[in-house]
Amino acid sequence: MTGTAGGAAPELGRVHFIAIGGAGMSGIARIMLRRGIAVSGSDAKDSELLGQLGGLGAKVYVGHAAEHLGDADTVVVSTAIRESNPELRAARERGLRVLHRSEALASLMIGRRAVAVAGTHGKTTTTSMLTVVLQHAGADPAYCIGGQLVTTGLGADDGTGDVFVAEADESDGSFLRYTPQIAVVTNVEADHLDNYGEFEQVKENFRRFVGRIAPGGALVAGADDPVARELTEAARERGLTVVTYGEADDADLRITGFNPRGLGSCFEIEGLGSVRLEVPGRHYAHNATAAVAVARLLGHDFEVVREGLASFTGSMRRLERKGEAGGVQVFDSYAHHPTELSADLNATRDYVDQLAAEGRAGRIVAVFQPHLYSRTRFFAAEFGAALGLADVAVVLDVYGAREDPEPGVSGRLIADAVPAGTRVEYVPEWDEVPGVVAGLARPGDLVITLGAGDVTGLGPLILERLG
Repeated sequence: MTGTAGGAAPELGRVHFIAIGGAGMSGIARIMLRRGIAVSGSDAKDSELLGQLGGLGAKVYVGHAAEHLGDADTVVVSTAIRESNPELRAARERGLRVLHRSEALASLMIGRRAVAVAGTHGKTTTTSMLTVVLQHAGADPAYCIGGQLVTTGLGADDGTGDVFVAEADESDGSFLRYTPQIAVVTNVEADHLDNYGEFEQVKENFRRFVGRIAPGGALVAGADDPVARELTEAARERGLTVVTYGEADDADLRITGFNPRGLGSCFEIEGLGSVRLEVPGRHYAHNATAAVAVARLLGHDFEVVREGLASFTGSMRRLERKGEAGGVQVFDSYAHHPTELSADLNATRDYVDQLAAEGRAGRIVAVFQPHLYSRTRFFAAEFGAALGLADVAVVLDVYGAREDPEPGVSGRLIADAVPAGTRVEYVPEWDEVPGVVAGLARPGDLVITLGAGDVTGLGPLILERLG
């Protein structure tokens, strides 16, 4: 499939990023630096990513102050940046060009064959798998992912090829700024209702996203998701190429024979052949098949694609193994929606069941930190039900992120919703969690930290206490 994202790239001049240390913002900054654009940026705290960008030539600052703008011509912000931020306020006063993160990313796609991967769940892993596959095939794509590849530690980079692979974020509607040649919609569920209000508006934005696919382009959609299936009808009416994937009988790329194997799996794509993955979980088979669909649309042979998938070792914070101590394995996951918790805990259960068959039976200890007060309020019962898939659940208090606390909304709502049969501990104080988990876990157990907040920092501390 040929074609490019049309138009000419805007002249951005010197670019300053407010909150440059975030996964998405730092990735865009990295690509701009690779292309010779002068970049500066600030963040509330120091991090490894800030150090990396400084090493590439960016001027980076810890803390926010108006003088950090320097002689910037363009300022890039995310939805999380409030108008009261001193740098954004100064940029407005000086009449500087202010771009949303998605607008800056869209400008980098111009002149490349743009592939945008969207969906409520699975978009980071699908984007990561596709990137690794294209790299293996020698296509050397530019890419921008909402996570980091385990192999390289990078979530974005520029490539010499003509393809740009991007994770398309629906949370604030910013994915409507892209005009992809190929779009992927993995699935569509109710989420980010603090922004959308109701599920119907979420679905409407995905319909608009599909409507932005370039003429002559293609839609790759999950056949097992009812909303994604609905989107294919409008795509066909526009004359777009449509490829569906999944376990549904009528999927164009049909997944069969899924078989967990340790911390990996094997499965068949009907009519093409077998695929081996080094990451666990049925949901990863779906992500991989979406990557197969896109790679074939881009002209790559299945055998090469299969080799690329076999080399994929995962994305950071996507069932990432952090280590083992005292006979207890510790994993970390970014899962922050009930469906994502269920998928990861089911994958973990597959692995634990295999260990049990080998006489190494253990339990699943889930350590969950709710993300956002609004999401906790909307989905407390569903989160509790998902945690029922674990043997032991430790629930933290809410990580508020961009939101202010809500009266009566805390992690206790979720802890109280965990069904009988699963031991549950509500531990609102972050610092107390490692000791509690170390006291609960025993040799053979598997601990998994879950959530989009700073729960990811607990894994090493739990290992230390276990040791």
